[in-house]
Amino acid sequence: MDGYLSPHYYDLVTPDGHIVDLKRLDNKRRVATVAISGIFPGFVGYEIDPRLVFFNLKSTLAQIGIEGIGREFHLDRKHNRAEVKVELIPYGDIASAMLDLLPVGAYIGKLFAADDRRRVRDPDYLLRMSSRSDQEGRPLLSLGGLEGSRELILEKNNGRTVAFLSLKDGTLSYEPALFGFLPTLAKALRKNLSHTRQLLHLHHHWQAGAPRIVRENEILLVRTAPLHIRTVYARVVNYLLPQGYHHTSACVLQPDTAESGDIYELYGNSLQVIDDLPLEFYTLEPHREHVFFSDRDQLIALLEDPQSLFNAFATAPGPSSVLASVFLVKGTQMLALQESDWIVRASPKHDFPGLIDPSRQALITEKYIENQPQYPFLKAIENGFITSQGILLCRHFPTPLLKRLLLNDLVARCLKRIYFQYPSFSHDGFFFHEDRSMLLDLAKFGIPVYWAEPDEKTLLQFVLRPEKDAGLFVPIPLIETFRKATVLGVYGSNLQEGSFGIELRILLAGLLAMRAEVDHPLLGRDTPLALVTDGGPGAMEVGNRVAKELGILSCANIVDFRARDGAVVKEQLQNRYIDAKMTYRLDRLVERQAEFCLDLPIFVSGGIGLDFEYSLEEVRRKTGSAPANPILLYGSIDYWKRKVSSRFRLNKETGTIAGSEWISNCFYCIQTAAQGLAIYRKFFKNELPIGKKGPVYEDGFYAIASIDQK
Repeated sequence: MDGYLSPHYYDLVTPDGHIVDLKRLDNKRRVATVAISGIFPGFVGYEIDPRLVFFNLKSTLAQIGIEGIGREFHLDRKHNRAEVKVELIPYGDIASAMLDLLPVGAYIGKLFAADDRRRVRDPDYLLRMSSRSDQEGRPLLSLGGLEGSRELILEKNNGRTVAFLSLKDGTLSYEPALFGFLPTLAKALRKNLSHTRQLLHLHHHWQAGAPRIVRENEILLVRTAPLHIRTVYARVVNYLLPQGYHHTSACVLQPDTAESGDIYELYGNSLQVIDDLPLEFYTLEPHREHVFFSDRDQLIALLEDPQSLFNAFATAPGPSSVLASVFLVKGTQMLALQESDWIVRASPKHDFPGLIDPSRQALITEKYIENQPQYPFLKAIENGFITSQGILLCRHFPTPLLKRLLLNDLVARCLKRIYFQYPSFSHDGFFFHEDRSMLLDLAKFGIPVYWAEPDEKTLLQFVLRPEKDAGLFVPIPLIETFRKATVLGVYGSNLQEGSFGIELRILLAGLLAMRAEVDHPLLGRDTPLALVTDGGPGAMEVGNRVAKELGILSCANIVDFRARDGAVVKEQLQNRYIDAKMTYRLDRLVERQAEFCLDLPIFVSGGIGLDFEYSLEEVRRKTGSAPANPILLYGSIDYWKRKVSSRFRLNKETGTIAGSEWISNCFYCIQTAAQGLAIYRKFFKNELPIGKKGPVYEDGFYAIASIDQK
């Protein structure tokens, strides 16, 4: 799989071949046996009708008047080589002189696979490249410059797109000094040196106004404005030339040159002036096409169907313990995805020494990065070998050590989405804190990340909370709900449910109804609601279940509570009523709590975890990191007095919360949903005494039993 990412391979062409035998046919013509080795295993010519494979002569030879016609083709797929019998025909004295000098060993051309499936049929495919450039600012398709595409006439002809290139007024000829250059050219061909055509151009002489008419036994060199093509191969269409005209077999314009062509070689016999050159086009491999993601209608449609994604992931090689990744740029590629298309890597453990030995740390880290299955794709994008925008499918969420590559400017421009199945290779469904940090960075760089959750068969997208450095994985249809929602949260015991469910249902239903009667930044007619828990059983399950039943977005911040010995504690039992979620490893329990970001917390009875959560909500309000919104304490007044009051009074008496005593007016003890709704109604109508200018309650909270509930 890695091989096709090499810059040396295009699948419609072979490398250049060299002459291994050269025989005379007559006093002019020769037959050369050309050997081609090192052919890319994916060369399309192996698969298509052999009659569609032809020999493409080097343009250097064609421009001095030599035609090369492939007569016999022998392709050896097993050894990735080919042998071709090529008839060499000279047109003019210069060509005859060059044939006499042409040595065995000279590289004279390659094979081209004119695959009908790759022929460009719709002009829009090329027109959308107009005025676009590659990462180095070179035009993708133009005649004469970046804006020159306006001069490129594209038509549909016999089921193919044809461009007609207007010819300049005049012809090219050679200075007599060229004869002295031919021996050097012969040596250069034997070494297969590049840029021989540019050296040949030094001997050109432009004859302005000369008639563009082809004469028998002569070569006619004509010129167009420079044609830039980075996205396709172009090929002269011989049957559309005027009668009596033929183009040499050096008729293919490659996409890997800055100016793919401006000189064309014609032979034949005609009195008709030729005015333009017809070209047809063949697409590159999908990843080299410079195509924008927004242009891939089929791929986008497939990605909107979760089942298509799960089908694609099902083609990844097993077992699930190995790392695997693939980069997709078009819908047909996704539909035809096979196991062999994935890059697979083992993931052995590494001992990272840390900053105690920075040189060794850097070396081991670099090796680790290079062993990731995403690395070949990202590196190929960075190096310009992948030019089409696309998506990355990963069995496991990419290691944060790849952040440097993922956020590279060239990669970020090309990588439009990341999909994964498992958050972690080592911790299954739980993200490491550096994973979440990278999720934040990817979101800020505009690279959407999707979790194709394999057990639930659901597709979730990572979405940031507005104005927060925290986010959740949210079902795609609920993303706007999540972004706009006022967030409630339930803190409580995972061991007890009690009667909380009935009251919570009334409370949440009443809050939904209240939207029609208040106009507050946190609640209004169009305000959606979301509810967050820790995703566990007990009161957390009640909260998620009631929210889901009422059509409120049900969310969870889930911690990996699995014991080190493999046992599972009750907190680990996730409930089944969760829409959106984020996961955390146990060592990031405090960080998880900080990312609840609740607008309206609700506490029910609980243990040590609840004590911590209660203290954190106090600290948030004291420090101003959260506004003074009401917090409901559901349960008996006596329970909450024993839970809260002694600590609050001691802190107040000792002066350790001097100036922050007001925080007590943020907490309201309720026993019924009606009481809770009374608090919310007063708050949303700005009638609730709350905040720094509000009263101080000696119990550390206000007991709602004595408040006006109307």
